[in-house]
Amino acid sequence: MSDNLAIRKIIHIDMDAFYASVEQRDNPDLKGKPVAVGGSKSRGVVAAASYEARKFGVRSAMPSVTAYRKCPDIVFVKPRFDVYKEVSQVIRGIFFEYTDLVEPLSLDEAYLDVTNNKIGLPSATLIAQEIRKKIFESTQLTCSAGISINKFLAKTASDINKPDGMKLIKPEEAVDFIEKLKVKDFFGVGKVTADKMRRMGIHTGADLKSKSLGFLSKNFGKSGSYYFNICRGIDNRPVNPNRIRKSVSIENTFDNDLTDVIEVETELQTLAEGLEKRLLNNTIQGKTVNIKIKYSDFEQVTRSKTSTQWLGKSSEIEPLWKEIIRDKQLVEKPIRLLGLGLSNLNSEENETQGLQLTLEF
Repeated sequence: MSDNLAIRKIIHIDMDAFYASVEQRDNPDLKGKPVAVGGSKSRGVVAAASYEARKFGVRSAMPSVTAYRKCPDIVFVKPRFDVYKEVSQVIRGIFFEYTDLVEPLSLDEAYLDVTNNKIGLPSATLIAQEIRKKIFESTQLTCSAGISINKFLAKTASDINKPDGMKLIKPEEAVDFIEKLKVKDFFGVGKVTADKMRRMGIHTGADLKSKSLGFLSKNFGKSGSYYFNICRGIDNRPVNPNRIRKSVSIENTFDNDLTDVIEVETELQTLAEGLEKRLLNNTIQGKTVNIKIKYSDFEQVTRSKTSTQWLGKSSEIEPLWKEIIRDKQLVEKPIRLLGLGLSNLNSEENETQGLQLTLEF
């Protein structure tokens, strides 16, 4: 790790099985049971799984029929995103008691830069402990925390002692930790890339570190420089409280396949109305309408149409999605899922510079 590397204090907070935990909290009958949020025994996709369900191999993004096969006792619960958002806002309010440098990644996780914090506490570990305690007192939900000198290490650390745990990787421990870490556990290294690295004899951070920048760039393209840096503990990305949002979308998996254009239009109109609410809640507009279609044979296609005007209301979005589905080939096969989204948004990204301070952890 470079001696010139800025030493920051970064905390990554990740709620434990967030959606499923909220459902178990609000419905005592679900406590201790394997719970899947989203889907049903026959259709759909699991949005979140309780830890009881995960013991059977159930994971988010898994087809619910697979989840049911792995765990016949699983309980499927409809998602309540309005509730999850309310809880998330409470949690985010706790973050802002300590720092304004909060970068939400989703409703249930965020980075915090506490190098300079509002309460003047020199220990990021103590801050993380306080945050976890306040979250539990306010929501009756647990979270896990990772603390280190950059985003990569903090994110990696938060997964180590899950659920309801915490892990600190000190500056002097970073290099040794990374060298021993299996590449499949590196944040930013997916399963396909991990398999490719394994075939090249790259199993650990030390193996990755032995490869030149040229080698990594040749074999992994633009990601090569990222791998080259993180295996050396280098990640200078700032915690960006104004992280740009690139798209807003909504989708639905149907109990019965859609088989004609009238059904498709009806469902797209419903999705457009739901999308409008999300756009209004976040004061967002966009210019590109996106449709996602998943057929009964699981083939998936996406189509887009761009306007010269800002779009935000369902009535403004409707002409573009109608134009897209004029392509009759899109509705010739039974449809199990429809998604509607808006991208090319009017969001603005503001750069936040990292701090160069060396402090105790």
